[in-house]
Amino acid sequence: MNRRLSILIYHRVLAQSDPLLPELPDVRLFDRHMALVRRCFNVLPLSAAVRQLRQGNLPPRAACITFDDGYADNAECALPVLQRHKLSATFFIASDYLDGGQMWNDDVIACVRHAPPGMLDMSALGCGLLPVHTMQQRQQAMERLLAALKYLPYAQRLSLSRRIAPPRGGQLMMRSDQVRQLLAAGMEIGAHTSSHPILCRLPDTEAAADIAAGKDKLEAITQSPVTLFAYPNGKPDADYDRRHVAMIGKLGFTAAVTTAPGAAHAGSDPLQLPRYTPWEQDRARFLLRLWANRRA
Repeated sequence: MNRRLSILIYHRVLAQSDPLLPELPDVRLFDRHMALVRRCFNVLPLSAAVRQLRQGNLPPRAACITFDDGYADNAECALPVLQRHKLSATFFIASDYLDGGQMWNDDVIACVRHAPPGMLDMSALGCGLLPVHTMQQRQQAMERLLAALKYLPYAQRLSLSRRIAPPRGGQLMMRSDQVRQLLAAGMEIGAHTSSHPILCRLPDTEAAADIAAGKDKLEAITQSPVTLFAYPNGKPDADYDRRHVAMIGKLGFTAAVTTAPGAAHAGSDPLQLPRYTPWEQDRARFLLRLWANRRA
């Protein structure tokens, strides 16, 4: 078990905690997480860890830190914490949303966040009237809307989310210069497709084109090869399948990560590496989750 590789997933690190999104760590919690990870694990860049896993010389208690999607707070909030603890991480970026874009799920979250107390009419999305009097009701409404849209065809999902979204305030996703900032700080940049589609819901030609476009744009921004990939949503046979594994292999990716839980081992497919998110807030449960997943 000591020669297994734990790969952690994060998406955002907030400047302050958000009552609507309590599962997202703020800077203080992320700092505690990273202190524990540094103390208990040998944290490696993902590319180095995969190479050593393949060669059979992975150090004991090896771990990697990854981020998905490309939120601006990765550079603004997470990077300083990682640097303070002298840790590396890999950032998987959906390139369409750089420089002012916004993902469909953030449209939904903004809709629920800014709805006045009362009943939110989501009949247009097939969800009827949703109560949003309390924070718990807002969270339930958000989860229902996200579930209703998640597996719709990409164009339909985007159209519906844009229809309900309020005017945008601020910039959620990274700028191109922030991608370069991460790379200059010693972090790794990985691809996460261009538009973050559910690959299984696309024709093969469109899926391959979206994967390639994301890689090409990031390589143009960074002026360096992008050889790491994260499948959007990442559930095997639900969000991607063996067709897409073959596609990324042909495009020259050397490692790819999923959201199947567990820890990688010598027999793991380097193009389908497991990852997991340690959601727990307190120290004991956080460490317990880390060690439990190493046994999966």
